[in-house]
Amino acid sequence: MASESAGPGDSSPADADAHARRGPGLDTSVPHTARMYDYLLGGKDNFAVDRAAVKKVLEAMPDMPQSIRLSRLFLRRAVRYAVRRGVTQFLDIGTGIPTAGNVHEVAHELAPDARIAYVDHDPIVLTHARALLSGEHRDRVTIVLADLREPEKILATPEIRDVIDFDRPVALMLVSVLHFVRDDEDPYGLVKRLWAGLAPGSMLILTHASLDPDPETGLAASAGWANASSTMNMRTYDEILRFFDGLDLVEPGLAATWNPDGEPAEILERAVRNIWGYGGVAVKPPAGAVPER
Repeated sequence: MASESAGPGDSSPADADAHARRGPGLDTSVPHTARMYDYLLGGKDNFAVDRAAVKKVLEAMPDMPQSIRLSRLFLRRAVRYAVRRGVTQFLDIGTGIPTAGNVHEVAHELAPDARIAYVDHDPIVLTHARALLSGEHRDRVTIVLADLREPEKILATPEIRDVIDFDRPVALMLVSVLHFVRDDEDPYGLVKRLWAGLAPGSMLILTHASLDPDPETGLAASAGWANASSTMNMRTYDEILRFFDGLDLVEPGLAATWNPDGEPAEILERAVRNIWGYGGVAVKPPAGAVPER
């Protein structure tokens, strides 16, 4: 399991390559988004080609790893926020290679019976996640191979429906995944199609990389994903806010640092100057209701 307190380069390349080769049939010739994120978080499930791509990103944007760790901090806060308000079902799409503070670990601290369905389109992620889930979680946690670009297929997947009751509110988690969906793939429509299958009272938990601190630098960093398994598509604050159309946005709204429950601030939050992204949570209103935003 990757450590978020580490950073790129904390383990030797030889050790990292040996660790990453646990998975069968891995393509080590193309930078892989999940493995790049793993390396940015200080993990070992990555290869030289992934680290070379990350190096290009960091040349343009040295503080990218801190922003990614802040996104993980948001994830944990948002999961606790949902559980405290009675939402104990989580559909986490684009989960990535497991790292510290996974959704089920955070949720089960407050609600041992919380139910979590992880979704990713990458067999690499599936291999790592299944190894992580112990037998005691099998009735409450599942991981399936599916693509965000096929929302109806996700909602109809039997393994997910065995864990998630879609007649009750669900926390839909799209954390650091929508910026890997191109504009021509209709990211806004995909989110709306997912919402169509969720009950009123469900929550959207979302983070997204942003160009706002410095568009030129953001575009330069995005180029590091040009030859990767998925391209990086940073968006502006207003473009990210559009994902919440038709929903009631929770205060403080879409924010670089999000902490509505007043949890203690972490040192990382005070140290990062440029936060390359935003996070927010919104609630699906009852049918016919007018959203507050």
